[in-house]
Amino acid sequence: MKIAIIGGTGPEGSGLGFRWAAQGHEVIIGSRKAERGEEVAAELLSKQPDFAISGTDNNTAVAACDVAILSVPYWAQKSTLESLKTELAGKLLITVVAPTGEKKSRVLKLESGLSAAEEAQQQLGDATRVVAAFQNIGAHHLLDLDHELDCDVLVCGQKAVDKDVAMQLIADAGLRGVNAGGLSNASVVEGMTSLLIFINIKNKVRDAGIRITGI
Repeated sequence: MKIAIIGGTGPEGSGLGFRWAAQGHEVIIGSRKAERGEEVAAELLSKQPDFAISGTDNNTAVAACDVAILSVPYWAQKSTLESLKTELAGKLLITVVAPTGEKKSRVLKLESGLSAAEEAQQQLGDATRVVAAFQNIGAHHLLDLDHELDCDVLVCGQKAVDKDVAMQLIADAGLRGVNAGGLSNASVVEGMTSLLIFINIKNKVRDAGIRITGI
């Protein structure tokens, strides 16, 4: 697939992109400024020059992609999606956004009463399909392709075919995906990010994750 990572210059977006490129996907690192996207793409290519990775601005990246990944802080979600609504029409958007409080280890309850993923779906309308995934993974080892990521990924979305795409990308990143129901369940998944941050701090670790047992 041709994957555009919106806000892909951060550790999670670029790390996931690196892992997807290792599996043969074409990855486009997007940023508000094309120069920054190009810079991060060059950094990744310095590690693996034969990977299909490029960088540009978010709009150009999304216009060229098969599937888009939203990897921005929650406070930037609304303005980012407003600028990309036309390019995202007819496409699948997988959001990794997880709102956190002023102290990241405290769950942030959104004024809308919805999850960030549901807000994204409302903002984009029916022209774009939104799936939530990757909220609960740590980014510290994503660039190390030999590191086994000890974490499951919960996937929330309305259509099975869209969640299947997310499941494939999860597997390609070296993780196990678990179908967690409709998009309304994403608020629970997003809130678990703050819980994991607290657990990390309390136990002086960096990559506490979740495992679903019994399946």
